[in-house]
Amino acid sequence: MGSSDIKLEGYVRHSITDIPSTTWDACANPSNRPYNPFIDHRFLAALEQSGCVSANTGWQPFHIELRRQRSTLGVIPMYLKSHSRGEFVFDGSWANAWYSAGGEYYPKLQSSIPFTPATGPRLLTAQSGARKLIESQLLGTMVQVTRKLKLSSAHITFMTKDQWDRAGELGFLQRVDTQFHWYNAGYQTFEEFLADLSSKKRKNIRRERRDAMNQGISIEWITGSDLCEYHWDAFYDFYADTGYRKWGQPYLNREFFSRISEAMPHQTLLIMCRRGSKYIAGAINFIGGETLYGRNWGCIEDHKFLHFETCYYQAIDFAINRGLKTVEAGAQGGHKIARGYLPQPTYSAHYIVNDSFRDAVHRFLNEEKQYVAHDIEYIETHSPFRHDVDLSEYRRQTKF
Repeated sequence: MGSSDIKLEGYVRHSITDIPSTTWDACANPSNRPYNPFIDHRFLAALEQSGCVSANTGWQPFHIELRRQRSTLGVIPMYLKSHSRGEFVFDGSWANAWYSAGGEYYPKLQSSIPFTPATGPRLLTAQSGARKLIESQLLGTMVQVTRKLKLSSAHITFMTKDQWDRAGELGFLQRVDTQFHWYNAGYQTFEEFLADLSSKKRKNIRRERRDAMNQGISIEWITGSDLCEYHWDAFYDFYADTGYRKWGQPYLNREFFSRISEAMPHQTLLIMCRRGSKYIAGAINFIGGETLYGRNWGCIEDHKFLHFETCYYQAIDFAINRGLKTVEAGAQGGHKIARGYLPQPTYSAHYIVNDSFRDAVHRFLNEEKQYVAHDIEYIETHSPFRHDVDLSEYRRQTKF
């Protein structure tokens, strides 16, 4: 299909439900690509229908749909933002600089999954043959909307490397940051994974796992039809406590978790810690086609190493059990390195309207990119793995 064969019209949709779920999911999760739970229509609908995402919370839905006659060829999950909270790619210094220069940074356009620092496609199309062309037109439509609304900027965060490259070709500024992911080298058991680590790291992990369970704690994996409202009541107490301490208030409300449990139970995993008859801690994860995505954790009792056990080691155990290739354990956390998680670049693209402001941001990003590359290289040379373990495939994925 050539460029002359595609003449698309772009539409802004102010609710995900304005686009039928079958239409959206045909673009978001076609059968020829690994399933990603966060771009699933059900996940985005739960955010909106629970009220976590709305104009009132500073996340006004502004999804782009590209159509040719009656056919939808591409979509973008997008929001009109009045702040930068819940994004995990930090541009507060840009907002302050633009404000000091007399400009208004907000509102801005944001293509991301709210409150979810997990990598995935953002330019969604089911047309594999014309994919690059439709992605370019989606980016062009995003620019048109930004200019038509006289906004300062448009941003795409936690995107895939190929889409990041495409955005760079079309003039978006490119940013790189780092997360820590676990890679499954075909392990059949957790002990096989430990065998690839240095002796010291292997002993430390065994000690942490033993000490975490010393207080009579048991751990449950709960997914699918086993998920019940009392599980969510307990987990929400953990989550809310963490949210109040980290952000001042939780991003997600109790209703969101009930909606997720009803809409996509088989893509949802609760790892819950019980002491006696009482749940005392837990973590929510989402199950992709190749990846387990760790999201939120909380507790009402403090036990040494229980966070590591619940969020990192249990996630590895589950991934091995399910044959998943990767565990993404969320944003930040250099402490994950000692637990077998390695640095992975994360990618974002930014369209800045004002030329002088754009040049300043561009200079900043070029310097930042060099620091990120250096940090990844340094960590790779000091990884917890034995020197004779082949990490060449992993290292190919970290080059940008």
